[in-house]
Amino acid sequence: MELLNLVISTQRLLLKPISPQYQEDIFREFTSEIATYLYVNPSPKISDTEFFIQQSLLEMAEGKNLVLVILRKDSHEFVGCTGIQEINTKFPKTGLWLKKSAQGQGYGTETIHALKLWAEANLDYEYLKYPVDRKNTASRNIAEKLGGVIHKAYEYTKLDGRILNIVEYRILKLSP
Repeated sequence: MELLNLVISTQRLLLKPISPQYQEDIFREFTSEIATYLYVNPSPKISDTEFFIQQSLLEMAEGKNLVLVILRKDSHEFVGCTGIQEINTKFPKTGLWLKKSAQGQGYGTETIHALKLWAEANLDYEYLKYPVDRKNTASRNIAEKLGGVIHKAYEYTKLDGRILNIVEYRILKLSP
């Protein structure tokens, strides 16, 4: 499966493979506020963003993970990042982050819905895992709009010592 040339188009968005072209956008927009409910924290060094992009491209070339940028279709404005990890398993994991100015406009639901449709057409899986912090109601709403059901809950300690209270949704595959 060729992931490095994949483009997923929705009504308002384009999902394209991550690339160095978006390094500045990712570095600028992935702030501490955006990362509040995410596993990772932003780095003060752009070289870490560069490393993340190169690692993501390598994992995509190997067919392990799908890492995409989210762009507005009309302007190609950077909106955020999304992806599916462990795409060759029965239980891949998906998620996203949106820059502050793009939140509250339905882009998250549109993105995860598009990824789910792509996964149904291209992956052999049983369900998508969608882990979110219990307090992150916007992300929880995305999972629930797509039929996600909480399967388990657990704590995750971030590198900075903060604890996330994760609820992991299962978003079932519709087709056999």
